[in-house]
Amino acid sequence: MNTIIDTNFNFPNQKSFYKGKVRAVYNINDEQLVMVATDRLSAFDVVMPKGIPYKGQILNQIATKMMKETEDLVPNWLVATPDPNVAVGHLCEPFKVEMVIRGYMSGHAAREYKAGKRMLCGVEMPDGMKENDKFPAPIITPATKAEMGDHDEDISREDILKKGIVSEDDYIVLEDYTRKLFQRGTEIAADRGLILVDTKYEFGKTKDGKIVLIDEIHTPDSSRYFYADGYQERQDRGEAQKQLSKEFVRQWLIANDFQGLEGQTVPIMTDEYIQSVSERYIELYENITGDTFVKGDVSDIQNRIEANVLEYLKS
Repeated sequence: MNTIIDTNFNFPNQKSFYKGKVRAVYNINDEQLVMVATDRLSAFDVVMPKGIPYKGQILNQIATKMMKETEDLVPNWLVATPDPNVAVGHLCEPFKVEMVIRGYMSGHAAREYKAGKRMLCGVEMPDGMKENDKFPAPIITPATKAEMGDHDEDISREDILKKGIVSEDDYIVLEDYTRKLFQRGTEIAADRGLILVDTKYEFGKTKDGKIVLIDEIHTPDSSRYFYADGYQERQDRGEAQKQLSKEFVRQWLIANDFQGLEGQTVPIMTDEYIQSVSERYIELYENITGDTFVKGDVSDIQNRIEANVLEYLKS
């Protein structure tokens, strides 16, 4: 199974390189960023030892499509996509917070709720809710952006402003953009028979001080989706929802006694399991975008990416 786990390119005018949990980012001449979506799989802020075939291509192509479908609402960093796994965009200074927005009480919010908490990031969650119930209105629950190997941490709006992580003027823009993107994402999902449950957005500032959307948007790594058909019936019967997200990987890890805690070991992922995860990601792609997934040539991914990026940079 040919996958791309690590990259070590040296492009013309390359100034620096940054390795994130899933993406490798190359700074070209302090003007543009070349972002390579690898096939690494991260869960509970831990990168799994094996890659998932086509995952990087899937994430990159969903994010690209969603940026194009939201650029009339919120400006974004994207300039070009010279390769199925690559996005090129404007160099930005990222804000050190992730803007998480939740329309439903699922995942992390549900785990906190079950533990008896009714405040999440300074936002009150109503009493009497069941897991996967819809919130009266979407709530924004930011997280601090962790370095590789560290855990993202919940943070309130008040603490973000008090600690000077983001200025109040900028934060008002981030909140406004987050709500607009989530509303559009909800509408796009509904057109495809899906519910956008929760998601996260990342923003940065361009050299001229413009706040733009960066990184990924509405992908299964950054978002949770339910199938709309049968949602209410499943809620009424107290059944688990049919999900389109990375949650199935998290649940498999939890079932195998792993939640990224100290002393825990990542369970062995067999080739059969990895193939099944790849197939789920392709299913996610086709449901989220409404397009048929066309597999890229993976006979030599490293050389393919390098050749396509070099060709783009020359032009």
